[in-house]
This record gives sequence, C-alpha cells and structure tokens, in this order.
Amino acid sequence: MLLIPFVFTAWAAVAIATAAVITVALSTLVPLLVLVAGFEATFALYTNVERIGRYLQVFHEADTEGWENVAVEFGRRFPGGGPDPLFARLFMTAVSVNFLPVTLGGTVIEIAVLAALHFVFIARMRVAQKAARAQRDLDLERFRALASAKQPPGSSTVL
Repeated sequence: MLLIPFVFTAWAAVAIATAAVITVALSTLVPLLVLVAGFEATFALYTNVERIGRYLQVFHEADTEGWENVAVEFGRRFPGGGPDPLFARLFMTAVSVNFLPVTLGGTVIEIAVLAALHFVFIARMRVAQKAARAQRDLDLERFRALASAKQPPGSSTVL
C-alpha cells in the first residue's frame, strides 16, 4: 500500500521537474516511464502475493477451512466486491493527465507518437488486469498439480 503513494508522488515530482526544464511535448516521456515502472511494480507485487496465497492454500490448508480457502470461496460467491488491486483506474487517470501537456504544445507528429506510447501503456494495463483475473484459478491448478506430483500413491495428505 505504500508503493502507490510513492509512485504518484514520484510521478508528480518528475512531471513538474521536466515541465519546468524541458518545454517540449517529449518531456512527458520521463513521467510516463515513472508511471510504467510503478504499475509494473504494483502488478509484480500483486502477482506474487496471490501466488503465495495459492501456495498456502494448497500446501498448508488442503484439508481445512483455512483463511485462503475461505477467501477464495468468498471471492467466488461475491465477485466484484473488492477494490482494484492493481490501481489501474488511478494509473489510467494519471496517464491521461500526463498526456495533457502534449495536446497543449505538441506538433502533430509529437502528438501522434506520444499518444501511441500512452495508449500502449493503457493496453498493457488492460492485459495485466485480464491476467490478474485469471491468475488465482491458474495458480491454484498449477500448485495442485505440483502437490499431486509430490504425493506418494495412495497418500491422502498434501504435505
């Protein structure tokens, strides 16, 4: 949770600094890179936390109603009730704000190129959102396959 305020603070600082020093539309590339790096870090963090959760669910809660099993069941019964774990809406808003200086002072070619780069990042966020939605079931299936491969024939425990 501390990563997001840090990313947006860094983005704002870099955007202000580059706008003060570089007055061309290309100055929006540096703050865009800060947003891209921040989103990728957020996505990696989310992916690894989910993966740890599935590991715990399969290898330590296989025959119990532990926290991970209950959390997964809650998500299945009540889908869409939680916040956006990737903060994609915030990142998309920031990308839109980041593009504003381009529209105010860019040439047609600069606007086209920078618009394409901003849209590539938005497309990347959409792909990451789709991957995040599918990750829990995919990781659960993979960890179950690993657990069954480790199990001796006829054994009922996962560990």
